[in-house]
Amino acid sequence: MEVVELVPSIIGIVGMVFVALIYYLVTKEDPGTPEMVAIASYIQEGANAYLKRQFYTIIVFIVIIAAILGILQGAIPAASFIAGAVLSLIAAYIGMNAAVRANVRTTNAARTSPKKALKIAFWGGSIMGLSVVSLSVLGIGLLYLAIRAFFPTAAPEQLEAALHTIVPFGMGASLAALFAQLGGGIYTKAADIAADLVGKVEAGIPEDDPRNPAVIADQVGDNVGDCAGRGADLFESFSDNIIGMMILGVAFYALYGFKGIMFPLLAESLGVISTIVAIFLIRENVKNPITAINFSLLVAGVLNFLFFYVLAVNYLGRIEVFYAAVLGLVASLVVGVLIQYYTGTGYRPVKYIAESAKFGPALDVIAGLAVGLESAFLPLIVIGAVVSLAFVIDGLYGIAAATAGILSTTGIIMAADTFGPISDNAAGIAEMSGLSKEVREGLDLLDAVGNTTKAITKGYAMACALLSAFVLFAAYLTAAGLKTYLFHDKVINAAQTGVELADPLILVGVILGSTLAYLFSALAMQAVGKTANKMVDEVRRQFREIPGLLEGKAKPDYARAVDISTKHALKEMIFPTLITFLAPIVIGLLFGRKPLGSFVVGATIAGGLLAIFMINAGGALDNAKKLIESGLFGGKGSDAHKAAVVGDTVGDPLKDTAGPSLHIFVKLVTIVALTFVAFFPP
Repeated sequence: MEVVELVPSIIGIVGMVFVALIYYLVTKEDPGTPEMVAIASYIQEGANAYLKRQFYTIIVFIVIIAAILGILQGAIPAASFIAGAVLSLIAAYIGMNAAVRANVRTTNAARTSPKKALKIAFWGGSIMGLSVVSLSVLGIGLLYLAIRAFFPTAAPEQLEAALHTIVPFGMGASLAALFAQLGGGIYTKAADIAADLVGKVEAGIPEDDPRNPAVIADQVGDNVGDCAGRGADLFESFSDNIIGMMILGVAFYALYGFKGIMFPLLAESLGVISTIVAIFLIRENVKNPITAINFSLLVAGVLNFLFFYVLAVNYLGRIEVFYAAVLGLVASLVVGVLIQYYTGTGYRPVKYIAESAKFGPALDVIAGLAVGLESAFLPLIVIGAVVSLAFVIDGLYGIAAATAGILSTTGIIMAADTFGPISDNAAGIAEMSGLSKEVREGLDLLDAVGNTTKAITKGYAMACALLSAFVLFAAYLTAAGLKTYLFHDKVINAAQTGVELADPLILVGVILGSTLAYLFSALAMQAVGKTANKMVDEVRRQFREIPGLLEGKAKPDYARAVDISTKHALKEMIFPTLITFLAPIVIGLLFGRKPLGSFVVGATIAGGLLAIFMINAGGALDNAKKLIESGLFGGKGSDAHKAAVVGDTVGDPLKDTAGPSLHIFVKLVTIVALTFVAFFPP
């Protein structure tokens, strides 16, 4: 065993040390007035209570599946599955725990120093980003060391079989992530919809008004959905790609040896270092916070560019791998710019939606859906171009390297994403505790930027998901013994014919995979609708039955609203997750490996397109509302504003529940197929 093989585990530990340091720096800040602390404590208690109940629910499924894996494949795959699921949940919990402490400190900092508020919010988000990447490389790094200890001189065939024991790590991470993202998304959007429809539209009270019973549940939802859910999402994307590329590395063993297997682990480990540097270089640009965040993203990108060059040239001895990785880095930047264009308040699409709101909610929604549909075109063109060029440059390994490139910025992207819900919570705490108009306006600016960073992350996560799914699909084809091209004319395995479109069963697989993506989306949207119905009834009941509530003479029953969102979100998240997990197994057993391969392709393409459409439509509708709230077309309380609130409500489950959950849907389908491929008929 070489010293370099210890690097990922060491860097994972170093990353977690910095997580502890940043956590300390954030929590030592002053949380503010007793009233602010009390409001923040409601949010923290609600988020912790929800996650505790959610984790108990998830653990039941983890134990059952781990037992089945232990019976079918042995103790190591079962332990790998448990490790992936548990580390995913730990990363989500650490990040969310930091976020619910950073929110009130951001609010308090904004009272005296808007620059400091920006830094605290970003540092609070960086705890999530750094936890995700550090725990991933630590977990996979330790599993790799265990394999090397058992197989110090293994032949490529034995090594491939050994590496397949790591695959369940990715499956565990994916399953836990789908539960976390879907459940959190249902929770947050049900509360948000009720708060907006009954509070803003019906009662005519401001957003985050303390008289609204749903506001605490809404603030809790930002954390369990946008923080914990998204953290688990990117943890599994990050992990799945490393695992898929390591398995592909076996196919390139003759060219790279063990270095081809180690490359993804080393590359993403160095990405942890670039994340740490970028976090501490955040600029306190309060006039344009997005510029400050983009600077940190640029720093991380430049450092990763240098790291990839050193690894490709000095470690692998192949410059082509560097070129392919740079394609991935460039793709992450291009996708980010495209998402900013379609969802940012300063660009044509959002302005077009805001203008449409002057003519009523129907035209506002139509404009938002049109923008979302249009926005799915260019990102998929970018991804298609990256896959094609990377394959031309260095075959399948080039595609895997490009995916490693795009994922190398995961830590800092996740930091920017979690900045969003922290800023949102901070603005809500300011409103609820009655801080000055100047403070609220400063935090509203951070909140609007947070909406954009959240939209960017969702688009970035979808690009990562599609490229990771492609790498996992290539790994599936090799494991299934199907024809897979190493380069243009070099076949890895030609024992079976490839996935041929002329075969009717292959077309059936594509259709069923695509259909599953639509069914999953429908179930996710319905879950939000059902839960929101309960929440709307509860808010109306409290307005009607609690004397003096709307006059500000009585306090609402926040706990009742939190309990409704919690109970129904946990109930509704189970069925969509289970059908996603079971569908590849059923298709594989009924039709065999080749139709299952086309099933994965259909689910990936349909899921990817739906996700980008939903995420950008919802983000654009949300920011169109914020644009009007800034004073455009009559500002708050105008007819255009009321129409935009309805449009935002329609977009909520698109951008925060169904859309981001499809990221995980795409990869879970693929990695389940890869995990159980040996049990399916050829």
